[in-house]
Amino acid sequence: MGWAGVRLDPYLAFVMPALLLVGVLYVAPLGWLAYVSLGGPEDLTLKWYEQVATSGAIHRMLWTTARIVTITTAISLVLGYLVAYAMLLMGARARLLLTLCVLVPFWLSVLVRAFAWLILLRNNGLVNEALLSAQLVDEPVELVRNELGVVIGMVHYMIPYAVFPLYGAMRSIDPSLLMAARSAGASPLRTFIDVLLPLTAPAILGAGLLVFVFGLGFFVTPAILGGGRIVMISEYASLMVLQSARWGLAGALSVLLLLCTLALIWLVGRAVNLRRILGAGQ
Repeated sequence: MGWAGVRLDPYLAFVMPALLLVGVLYVAPLGWLAYVSLGGPEDLTLKWYEQVATSGAIHRMLWTTARIVTITTAISLVLGYLVAYAMLLMGARARLLLTLCVLVPFWLSVLVRAFAWLILLRNNGLVNEALLSAQLVDEPVELVRNELGVVIGMVHYMIPYAVFPLYGAMRSIDPSLLMAARSAGASPLRTFIDVLLPLTAPAILGAGLLVFVFGLGFFVTPAILGGGRIVMISEYASLMVLQSARWGLAGALSVLLLLCTLALIWLVGRAVNLRRILGAGQ
């Protein structure tokens, strides 16, 4: 039977362009990356994965990445929860103003924000000048070219990813539950611990997953605020490509990062309904 006699399912015909686009722009490059990590067309080998497993320098870089991303995630969740809770309690006009305060910096280029933090936090920056003027310190505090500067820049970028999933979860909670707890004599703190916090726990996991996954791939902020002293996995892979021409090692690191991310998403997805938290329905 020729092609003229073949009837294509309408749904499949509708999604076919999107599937082709995803295949060309995402699946094919990822497949090529995995192929390169195995040695490419010259010699299929696992030597790059063996180097990742045995190199002390790579282990230190991976530990640095995990530590910074974990700290960033924890701080972002705490601050994001406080902002989301404030948005829940305040009036419509104040909520709109706070939402703009969260979103407007988010719309700026990550490069612009990284340089802005560099100007603020460097030894002769505004923060150190203020500390010296107030006589809180005797000499400038090292706030950049270290992990502290990287964490500050990353937290600033990640706050919206924590705020809005948490705020959406808080908005979905029946206010009568909180009122019932208060009516039963519970203090505001006890109401928060016994009612609000458990009900928003799935959203905390979902927001934490978002922040953690995005943090694993950070490149510009650690490169600028770390000043070359703090190297995370994305910058390390870039150095392998641009300076050492070790495409296989960069590919192996990228494949392992992708697999770890997928495993993390799967594990969190087993505990919470990520589709609902991320706005994809039931």
